[in-house]
Amino acid sequence: MYLSRFLSIHALWVTVSSVMQPYLFVWGHYDVCKSLIYTEEGKVWDYTACQPESTDMTKYLKVKLDPPDITCGDPPESFCAMGNPYMCNNECDASTPELAHPPELMFDFEGRHPSTFWQSATWKEYPKPLQVNITLSWSKTIELTDNIVITFESGRPDQMILEKSLDYGRTWQPYQYYATDCLHAFHMDPKSVKDLSQHTVLEIICTEEYSTGYSTNSKIIHFEIKDRFAFFAGPRLRNMASLYGQLDTTKKLRDFFTVTDLRIRLLRPAVGELFVDELHLARYFYAISDIKVRGRCKCNLHATSCLYDNSKLTCECEHNTTGPDCGKCKKNYQGRPWSPGSYLPIPKGTANTCIPSISSIGNCECFGHSNRCSYIDLLNTVICVSCKHNTRGQHCELCRLGYFRNASAQLDDENVCIANVCDNELLHCQNGGTCQNNVRCACPDAYTGILCEKLRCEEAGSCGSSSGQGAPPRGSPALLLLTMLLGTAGPLVF
Repeated sequence: MYLSRFLSIHALWVTVSSVMQPYLFVWGHYDVCKSLIYTEEGKVWDYTACQPESTDMTKYLKVKLDPPDITCGDPPESFCAMGNPYMCNNECDASTPELAHPPELMFDFEGRHPSTFWQSATWKEYPKPLQVNITLSWSKTIELTDNIVITFESGRPDQMILEKSLDYGRTWQPYQYYATDCLHAFHMDPKSVKDLSQHTVLEIICTEEYSTGYSTNSKIIHFEIKDRFAFFAGPRLRNMASLYGQLDTTKKLRDFFTVTDLRIRLLRPAVGELFVDELHLARYFYAISDIKVRGRCKCNLHATSCLYDNSKLTCECEHNTTGPDCGKCKKNYQGRPWSPGSYLPIPKGTANTCIPSISSIGNCECFGHSNRCSYIDLLNTVICVSCKHNTRGQHCELCRLGYFRNASAQLDDENVCIANVCDNELLHCQNGGTCQNNVRCACPDAYTGILCEKLRCEEAGSCGSSSGQGAPPRGSPALLLLTMLLGTAGPLVF
């Protein structure tokens, strides 16, 4: 019995996992902006396209109603049930918290019963239209990643328009029309998202699917984001690479899912009948218990997080970018025009980092061994070019092969890298000198030179019978040749 129960639970888990998997990771890509990689020059940053995680964007919005006094309760009033015009024992009173229905109740947690909701005044001024604009503003560009879901506590409106703005509410474009009769209300043929295709996915439609009057089980209105994604990613959103490719190469498609504001225009409340019952106008009103908007800050693929501070959203920009949307290059990183990141190539994309300006490259640190630098786009790194004085490395801080660090010289010394002077095998220090670290000969007081081959008095021009020092012994031709060759390699300071 236990085995069969375990197998049943396991089968259920496998089924649920297979169903949910495509949706759990739909927007889980591009979550790293940079990572360390190893190159011949050491560890460097590898930059990739990145974006914040999808989240509940209603936590960060500001809501505005027009007209401002449209919320019920001031003065207090009674309203009737939609299904029964004679059941009018409900009251709205803004001065009593238990009976108030302010706008913020559209965005609170709805896990309890009875549900909380915003409610408008009733249609007491009929036949004047009862119309309300609900504007949701983020003061920031956001990218929608899931369906917009509006849950009505009253009947769903007979006529409604969902609009969007890309310029912080200065101009508006329709997203979708909703009506019980699209042809009569908006002079449009009714359609659903299923009637669209890849080629018509941006078409603005009027749907009758969500405006069927009052029903206790039919309170939700959708704006279908995922169904539109599915035209490119497949019905289960498995082929996200295809969707990302389309978003990357089609600006109109990308802009379609990008907003700074949303506006819900309620044009006619649920009537539920062909005609308005003028004797019971208290049954007509709008009431919304929940609005869901999931998305992410638009950071142009230059950030993985968005900071909410002082009621303001701002991308925490990477890739040497800055601005609320990472929409420009930082100071001293304007070596090429700013560009958004790219989803391509899948799966890491392209960071399109801002590179140092020519003026800032000119001041690169090479310890005096070079006066030129170059920017390596692949590594997003500035390196010194044509290092002199036998140096190499990103900052000319290393020695070329065959040369060794002169421990007695600073990094900016021309003699910081010197050749193998002595080794106690083939290259011996002369006249009692000792080889130290294969780098230099430590000479007795009376001698100097690379191999201690010169009398110190010769340099001073004081050698002679009176000096007590005779002429140096004549070295072998090979030794003299070696001394001459080493002498031409450049001056070395000891």
